[in-house]
Amino acid sequence: MDGLTKPLHAYLVTMGYEGVTHEQEHQMEHLFALLPQTDLQTVASYYGLFGEPRLSLAEIAAHRGEQPDETLTAIDRMLRKLAVSPEWQMMRQQ
Repeated sequence: MDGLTKPLHAYLVTMGYEGVTHEQEHQMEHLFALLPQTDLQTVASYYGLFGEPRLSLAEIAAHRGEQPDETLTAIDRMLRKLAVSPEWQMMRQQ
């Protein structure tokens, strides 16, 4: 995880554990629309977002037919894609 993805990761952890306002969740739904559905499902399950139960990395990897380290690399790639988007940059500044 690099410096660009760390703030997004921290936000998603907070969102998964503490929740966010309805408006913030709505903004995140728009941000996550940048991902293919399977990637969205992976990230939502990893962080426990949008009503999805939080799953372990091993559970997600098994569902994807991968080793956990491959899944973690894929999640990092997904977060990087979102972190560099103009949508996240605008959200981050708010």
